[in-house]
Amino acid sequence: MNNSVTNTVRLFGAGLRALLMLTLVTGVIYPLLVTGVAQGLFHDKANGSEIEAHGKVVGSSLIGQPYNLPLKKGQETPDPDLKWFQGRPANGLGTNSLNTQYSLLLSGATNLAADSEDLVQQVKDAKAAVVRNNSVPGYTVKPSQVPADAVTSSGSGLDPDISPRYADIQVHRVAVKNGLPVAQVRKLVEDRTEGRTAGFIGEPRVNVLELNIALKDLVAER
Repeated sequence: MNNSVTNTVRLFGAGLRALLMLTLVTGVIYPLLVTGVAQGLFHDKANGSEIEAHGKVVGSSLIGQPYNLPLKKGQETPDPDLKWFQGRPANGLGTNSLNTQYSLLLSGATNLAADSEDLVQQVKDAKAAVVRNNSVPGYTVKPSQVPADAVTSSGSGLDPDISPRYADIQVHRVAVKNGLPVAQVRKLVEDRTEGRTAGFIGEPRVNVLELNIALKDLVAER
């Protein structure tokens, strides 16, 4: 009986020490080590790749955001604010039904098949809107000029980048809406166009948030 109690106490003590040691290693030391390395070597990425403008965080370079006008009475879908460069459609985003106090965005794709009538109609409507919104006096966008990223959402629905082609067909409209020379607005796009990662991964791209920050500064200077 005494031996049984002694063994039980010994095993309990060994288990408790193992629990405390593993908790210390995996729950304290390891997270602190990883956090320290991340903050030291990858400070920007570890903190969400934040973008600042005039000392204030305005977003992340990894998450797209809308540039819309305030909702009008009786309106369910806001109109785009055409003085800004617009990002990709966000058709895959769901609705927030868990916490209705905040208008949270949910990441997700449409999950519609390529031959889906709904998807085909979405693309047709988006193409017509791109042509209509970006055609200004002296410059008309042709349907053949509209790139795929202008009419389709990404897998996450929150793609922060657009193709240089999509940015280019918005240049004239942005210039007119802000009273700027077309050449100046086009240079903003050219200066913020990034090439393929490592020279061969992905496609050239333009970060919409960074582009609109530069546009806002240019308008302020004027």
